[in-house]
Amino acid sequence: MQEIIKTTMIGLFFGTFGTTIGGIIGVITKKHSKKFLSFVLAFASGLMMAIICFDLLPEALEISNLINAIFGILLGIAMMILCDKVVEKKFTIKETNISKQNTLLKTGIIVSIGLAIHNFPEGLAIGSGFGASVKLGLSLAIAICLHDIPEGISMAVPMKNGGMKKSKVIFLVVMSGITTGIGAFVGAIIGSISEEVIAICLSFAAGAMLYIISRRTNSRSQ
Repeated sequence: MQEIIKTTMIGLFFGTFGTTIGGIIGVITKKHSKKFLSFVLAFASGLMMAIICFDLLPEALEISNLINAIFGILLGIAMMILCDKVVEKKFTIKETNISKQNTLLKTGIIVSIGLAIHNFPEGLAIGSGFGASVKLGLSLAIAICLHDIPEGISMAVPMKNGGMKKSKVIFLVVMSGITTGIGAFVGAIIGSISEEVIAICLSFAAGAMLYIISRRTNSRSQ
């Protein structure tokens, strides 16, 4: 139980730390360079891609088999597509009769909800990663933390420009990162069942992270 609590706290710390740093940057900086944000996001995405290719999937294949790995990847991608559809359907902004300030505010809130949902599989990756090895778990936690910095900025800027108090913006940004800790807790518990379950969790996280990387990088480049 101590290991599960430790893993949860690590996931919670790194999940909230990255988004909080991004939120603070978004709140205190007046102008935001798209090139800088794109660089940070691309750098973090590159780290995550390296971990997926050289750590997550090889570890999953080593402790299980190809079928379980493919199943986990497809499950992770399907889950993220479903999450995106739910967010788009439930929280789409209708532009009619809405001021620019309100639109910005609602945009920030919607982004924070979407990222809170997406942070869960990232936490799952951390939790299951620690189930495989401490090195893998820490590598994932650091990469996810870096990846969350530009996400925190993307949450904070529209809410700040929409007229929300800076303290409340930071609070919502921190809250969106808590789901990473929840995911780490679930990953640690599920991963303790068997090595095959760990392998499926690792490949599930790989699939989810691949989807997040491709979608976020593509959306920033547009």
